[in-house]
Amino acid sequence: MDFLQSLLPLFKIIFVFVCMLAGIRLKLGVGLSILVGGGVLAVLTSMNMETVLKVSADALLDEKTIFLALIVALIMILSGLLEKTGQAGRIMNSMTGYLRSPRLRLVFFPALIGLLPMPGGAIFSAPMIQEAASGLDVSGKDKVIVNYWFRHVWELAWPLYPGMILASSLCGMTIFEFIGYTFPGFFACIGLGYLFYLRPSVLPIKEDGTGTYVSAGSRDIWVVLKEGLPLIVAIAGAFVFESVLSFFFPGIPFEMGIVLALLGAVFCSMFANAGSMVIIRGLLVEKRFLNMIFLIVCVFVFKDILGSCGVVDELARLAGGEAALIAAAVFVPFLVGFIAGITLAFVGAAMPLVVGLVQASGLQDQLPAWAVLCMFCGFSGIMASPLHICFLLTCEYFKVDMVAAWKKVVIPSLMLMMLGVAYFFVLM
Repeated sequence: MDFLQSLLPLFKIIFVFVCMLAGIRLKLGVGLSILVGGGVLAVLTSMNMETVLKVSADALLDEKTIFLALIVALIMILSGLLEKTGQAGRIMNSMTGYLRSPRLRLVFFPALIGLLPMPGGAIFSAPMIQEAASGLDVSGKDKVIVNYWFRHVWELAWPLYPGMILASSLCGMTIFEFIGYTFPGFFACIGLGYLFYLRPSVLPIKEDGTGTYVSAGSRDIWVVLKEGLPLIVAIAGAFVFESVLSFFFPGIPFEMGIVLALLGAVFCSMFANAGSMVIIRGLLVEKRFLNMIFLIVCVFVFKDILGSCGVVDELARLAGGEAALIAAAVFVPFLVGFIAGITLAFVGAAMPLVVGLVQASGLQDQLPAWAVLCMFCGFSGIMASPLHICFLLTCEYFKVDMVAAWKKVVIPSLMLMMLGVAYFFVLM
């Protein structure tokens, strides 16, 4: 009986995550499901309503919450502008003259769209894959997999992804410091993509007799720079503004540099495209925009409830630190990612637990390694998920059986997880 009593904190955490996953499965929405999990956790740990309300209010007014919500809002506005004004398409067209290899052309467009963290963005690059494969003997299933996999190769290394920004914020690092640990995930994804989907023995590209693949256009670097200016400003500006602010104004949060860079990128896109204000007004009331902001708020409320209820300290004492950390950094993010198919879902659910356990166990110097393990395992889960919206939309676009395509994704996703585990031991 004493043994079962000692396991009670673990049972509470498991039950909370089961409630979250059930909410996601019942289509309550990721944000609401996480918020429900926080409420369940408060009840299980006997937090009174006054404490819950105070913790929630503090989370809403926290500087990190406000900055992150603003950053995600600006990213979605920028992505929406580039998509709806056609500038994203113009960026791609300006690059075609530099793409002589059929294989390079197949992967370039989904990878380029991957620089824009749009929900369901794979459907945007699917028509480009279709055109790039014109006249080539490439099956519909291969088109699905190439489009889906290479659309996401940047996710562990690109500073505009909300999941990466949220994770770095929860870990108390700047986004570029965090990417300094996670960036090998990009090379792992590229390597696995080539090994399983692109090498000649797996994808023998031949003309099918219906014509030749789309010919490369002219090369004009100035057109590339002109059309790609918003992306250049967003990325380079974030580096510059962060460096300037940290040097001259060390008291200003690093997130301010990202906000300034994104504002500059949005203005660049507005000046380049007529009617941008109308588009922005529409974006601000879109359901997916409001849901994303709501999700950010819910994650920080859950994080603060988790930190205030005391269950993390109990769990750390119960498991001696590392056993609980392994569960929190491996199984929880993979499972949430697999069920939800969304990076923000596993980051919001698992990363606060990982950070809390690291701190409670006195292992602060190991936080980067555990955070990286959490990111690799969670990302492997979303890539293996048949519920991933990009996967579903791509299968629908190319009219390919979902199960047949999904079978080709599972093994590379699990190998990515194994590489993450190996990299974890390198960082330790």
